[in-house]
Amino acid sequence: MPNIKSAKKRVSVLARRKQENRYVKSTMATMIKNFREAVKTDVAKAESMLKDIVSYIDSAESKGVIHKNNASRKISRLNTLLFKAKNQEPTVVAEEPVKEVKEEVKEEKPAKKTRKTTAKKAEKEEK
Repeated sequence: MPNIKSAKKRVSVLARRKQENRYVKSTMATMIKNFREAVKTDVAKAESMLKDIVSYIDSAESKGVIHKNNASRKISRLNTLLFKAKNQEPTVVAEEPVKEVKEEVKEEKPAKKTRKTTAKKAEKEEK
């Protein structure tokens, strides 16, 4: 535990900043998670969400919560995800009619008889 007054204050300041940073990171993660779900279901909604998310990531970077390269990478990946979702053509596959296949019932043959065990052979040779 710190004994000096300034060190005590420093501990409390660091604890407060840690809480603030944790809040920013968790909020950012939640926004990204919701964006990824929106991309799968509704691209238009995801496109409107992207502007807010990019703004939030930039503010986190300017506060020093995350590194600038980390922020840039996150934004780039989100943009790429949205771009792929926009350009992905919906593939509708026409269903082919199901043909009924009648399988012939094959009678199972009994298992082949195996040779006598080597122990029995050894006993015969000894006799």
